[in-house]
Amino acid sequence: MNNRSTIVLDAVLRVFKPAARLLLQHGVSYGALAAALKRVFLDAAQDELKARGMARTDSAITLLSGVHRRDVRTLLRSAPPAEPSATRAPLSMASEVVGRWLTQRPWLGADQLPRRLPRGAGEDGFDALVASVSSDIRPRAVLDELKRLGVVAEDDDGVALLADGFAPRQGFEEMSWLFAQNLHDHAAAAVANLQGEANFLEQSVFVDELTAASAERLREVSVQAWRAAFRTVMQEAQQRFDADQTQASAGQRRHRARFGVYFYSEGES
Repeated sequence: MNNRSTIVLDAVLRVFKPAARLLLQHGVSYGALAAALKRVFLDAAQDELKARGMARTDSAITLLSGVHRRDVRTLLRSAPPAEPSATRAPLSMASEVVGRWLTQRPWLGADQLPRRLPRGAGEDGFDALVASVSSDIRPRAVLDELKRLGVVAEDDDGVALLADGFAPRQGFEEMSWLFAQNLHDHAAAAVANLQGEANFLEQSVFVDELTAASAERLREVSVQAWRAAFRTVMQEAQQRFDADQTQASAGQRRHRARFGVYFYSEGES
């Protein structure tokens, strides 16, 4: 391998270490991963050949990916893994309800924070919030889904939002799907920047030699910063989404965007 190949491989292996631990914790061995990676490399090779304007033949895919020609032939002729659409659909609905709750009146209080919402009829209640997103799904079903995911709490006084964004803390399949989407787009932005293909926002602040108390304080400040950034970006995103639904054709609405923040700390050995 040339020097650049070695640099890239070392970087990817470092990125992959937390994912390797996650796999091991859930009983996925190296052999199972290696077999599954054939499909990933095959798909990536097809995308790269298309980007280069080259024919996506079995031979070209084998040469570029290193996957054996027999495996390429078998994988190309087998059905790809099904997309987890059953997971994505309710998550999309739930996240849009939470997004409106966090950014729009009448579901915000005077302090610009999400209000506790009454159930039942009323223009400022939870049922009206759900209806503002879709009239095809019963509010009770949405409420039950949000409660299952640990996003809201319901009592005699109404429904309260438990987070500053759509961040499920229950439902392992749903959390895993969001984990994959968030890390995929973060990695895609970083790769595009590294390759000189784009200039996406991808920055961080790093400091070491801290006490545990200082690290905790930084976590608190980071959460506060996220709340402010979330409101700004989410309000603009909601406005752009609503405007595009009425002012642009379906063919024009072909872009997506994701804005995220992360914080991490650990003790150094």
